[in-house]
Amino acid sequence: MYQSSSRHFEKAIFLDRDGVINHDPGDYTTSLAEFEVLPETIETLKKWFDEGYGLVVITNQGGLDKDLYDENAVIAMHQYLQGLCNLQGFAVDAFYYCVHHPEISGKCLCRKPGSLMVEKALHRFNLKPENCVMIGDRERDVMAAQGAGVRGIQITVNSGLKQVNLS
Repeated sequence: MYQSSSRHFEKAIFLDRDGVINHDPGDYTTSLAEFEVLPETIETLKKWFDEGYGLVVITNQGGLDKDLYDENAVIAMHQYLQGLCNLQGFAVDAFYYCVHHPEISGKCLCRKPGSLMVEKALHRFNLKPENCVMIGDRERDVMAAQGAGVRGIQITVNSGLKQVNLS
């Protein structure tokens, strides 16, 4: 599942959502009321956007499969994030999310550590993997990146994006 822009870019940053962009409470972010963007996230995304990077969110949302929340809640959180970005003069280029959970649906190809969401984004935006990076707070994010030939960077959960060195 995704929403995307038609903007052209040669390089991209793929971002996990919970624990990287917004505060991860430790289980599931189930509603917009719980969706708290981490400090300096919008400023850092704007900086990368201004440097010519595409911005693509790649997130597992297994709580959908568990009926903990519905797809409208996910869309509301993404629209809220997009609105914060729009207020600063830029946009996230795409949101990809996996609705499956292995306890409910079994193994799927899109759920990280699978690389299908990253591969779809690479294809959609005609990107070379070597021009991209994936930032996540779990080993599965790095594994998803590596599975698609993209460099993965693992950060500490809820530590924020300002610390990330892309070089």
